[in-house]
Amino acid sequence: MKILFYDTKNYDKDSFQDTLKAENFPHITIEYTKSDLDPRTAALAEGFDAVCAFVSSDIGTRTMEILHDKGIRLLLMRCAGFNNVDLETAAKYGIRVMRVPGYSPEAVAEHAMALALASNRRLYKAYNKVRENDFSLSGLMGFNFYEKTAGIIGTGKIGAAMCRICRGFGMKVIAYDVYRNDSLTDFVEYVSLEQLLSDSDVISLHCPLMDSTYHMINIDTIKQMKDGVILVNTSRGALVKTDDLIEGIRMHKFAGVGLDVYEEETNNVFEDRSDEILEHSTTARLLSFPNVMITSHQGFFTREALGAIASTTLQNAMDYMAGKESPNDVKIG
Repeated sequence: MKILFYDTKNYDKDSFQDTLKAENFPHITIEYTKSDLDPRTAALAEGFDAVCAFVSSDIGTRTMEILHDKGIRLLLMRCAGFNNVDLETAAKYGIRVMRVPGYSPEAVAEHAMALALASNRRLYKAYNKVRENDFSLSGLMGFNFYEKTAGIIGTGKIGAAMCRICRGFGMKVIAYDVYRNDSLTDFVEYVSLEQLLSDSDVISLHCPLMDSTYHMINIDTIKQMKDGVILVNTSRGALVKTDDLIEGIRMHKFAGVGLDVYEEETNNVFEDRSDEILEHSTTARLLSFPNVMITSHQGFFTREALGAIASTTLQNAMDYMAGKESPNDVKIG
């Protein structure tokens, strides 16, 4: 099988090549391109059997049509998210879509807690003050997480890992999810979304982006939160309506906000730092607030996670070649 790997970074190539060498994946060869997958670049897939893409790729109807025309029968998503994929068109043309539903939930959950802690204790501001030889404590006040309430929205693998981390901090953990995670019920109390918003001192989002969760954090839900709450989002940017978040920050609703994802996120939001992107983006507006900490979608970015992504993606390709069904298949509905 020949796979064209889109949107290649050096760490992607290193992890996949290392995994190819270390594990048994015969008959798979990969070619890498820095171009992301979209209607302009889909034609590069001619002569390949499969393509590998990321959550920021544009895999809408036109891209799928071109991939079909070029003979592609397998789309490998090296991520959990797939809302950027036109699944109906994929099904129409018999293109199988496979993903990596869980690669290192602890990596993302640990980053979520890091964002919460950094926002609470103003670590970014403290770091900059000390670099300027200012050792005063002015503006650095935080609050104890111990015996406070953590509200976890979404208790899949990553949300469950976050629940366990919060428990380790001595926090009361409450959660909201359509489906309860039975492994958590001995220390997590499931509540309504309204109760979670009103009772939590720290709120962390760990749910997929769907019609039902799109802009679930908006001005109405923000007004239900405690004053001085900390909000963390390491899931999908569009769970939060950014303009409303900015309004909430201006209302002094938040003690801190930690974001690893953002509504207008593309793969080059932070790698292409053109003045035009930064000047006109809502992300740039968020960066102007001293109690907002933004990272560049790095929650997954650990050695362990990259290795797991490569291993699962390549195993997905092997399962496809063997004609096996897989729990990693993405289906409509």
